[in-house]
Amino acid sequence: MEITSNTNPVILFDGVCNLCNSSVQFVIKHDPKKKFRFASIQGDYGQQVLKQFHLPPDSLNSFILLKDNQIYTHSTGALKVAKQLSGAWPLLYVFIIIPPFIRNAVYQFIANNRYKWFGKKESCAIPSPELKALFYN
Repeated sequence: MEITSNTNPVILFDGVCNLCNSSVQFVIKHDPKKKFRFASIQGDYGQQVLKQFHLPPDSLNSFILLKDNQIYTHSTGALKVAKQLSGAWPLLYVFIIIPPFIRNAVYQFIANNRYKWFGKKESCAIPSPELKALFYN
């Protein structure tokens, strides 16, 4: 599969991170039109995206959104996802006006402590059969 051929936005996430897996479940719950697709950064698809966009193969401290053949990372990626969710979540997009160096400092603080605060799995979670179509390997 060519990475740039996706019409759906794809969220790359750390597949062993409990916070990241919970975030994916949150997006699925608040994405009634099933716009988003998901891939762990550790998987083949995630590694292909990192390579294509010249990102380090161990970019686990970043939330990565691939949308319209562009990469959005850290807080910008997260806010762009929130903007497309159902409910009041798009209101969070107002935080995009905060300079990225401030937003990303907060983001990085959480990312650097996510395993300590939320734990991690031994391996990537396997999606349920009904959600499997939303995930790339």
